[in-house]
Amino acid sequence: MALLSVNVDHIATIREARGIDEPDPVLAAGIAELAGAEGIICHLRMDRRHIKDRDLSLLKEVVKTKLNLEMAPELVDIALEVKPDVVTLVPERREELTTEGGLDVAGNKGEYKGVTNRLKEAGISVSFFIDPDPDQIRESLNEGADIIEINTREYSEARTESDIQGNFEKIKEAAKLASRLKLKVHAGHGLNYVNIKRFSSIPEIEGYSIGHSIIARTVMVGLDQAVREMAQLVSQL
Repeated sequence: MALLSVNVDHIATIREARGIDEPDPVLAAGIAELAGAEGIICHLRMDRRHIKDRDLSLLKEVVKTKLNLEMAPELVDIALEVKPDVVTLVPERREELTTEGGLDVAGNKGEYKGVTNRLKEAGISVSFFIDPDPDQIRESLNEGADIIEINTREYSEARTESDIQGNFEKIKEAAKLASRLKLKVHAGHGLNYVNIKRFSSIPEIEGYSIGHSIIARTVMVGLDQAVREMAQLVSQL
């Protein structure tokens, strides 16, 4: 059975749109856990556009499941101070609206090993957010990753059935390879209540990281129900 982790960044985005103190992503994390989330994710960006240092510190105190901090490698000192359960290393470009592509581990051999070692020495599991590419997976293992999170953006944004299926097959093969290499496999980016159903044929994926579609549904039905619906779908994968 796969597990759901909920990204609360978009709650913070709504808060920052008004520059006030609500809605609170820390409160949202508690509701998500009570509704069935097995993990909470937040992305501390270099420009602090949504999640703030205050949010991260409080999430560390209140999250009862697992706290996954997404971050650029440059923020490793903050991770070592807060000590989340998991750190997911992601690329970051200041002009992007959301993370666009996976970490280029294969094209930067040796660059992430130092960060990975520091995190693991502190007892923090390390995940690499990467595209479904065999070279990226193998190099992630060499760099010391415990987990890979497969970037599902191209699958999620595909519009024709042939493109959807083609991108899905890449994800499936990537998950199988990572599992053979003894890496834990997660997936995320753009997954929603419809396109996630196809993943029942990939048992190698142990966890799903989902944010935007849950918060979008929250606007209509409330956070508790939105998380419960997604958790039910993920539990069937």
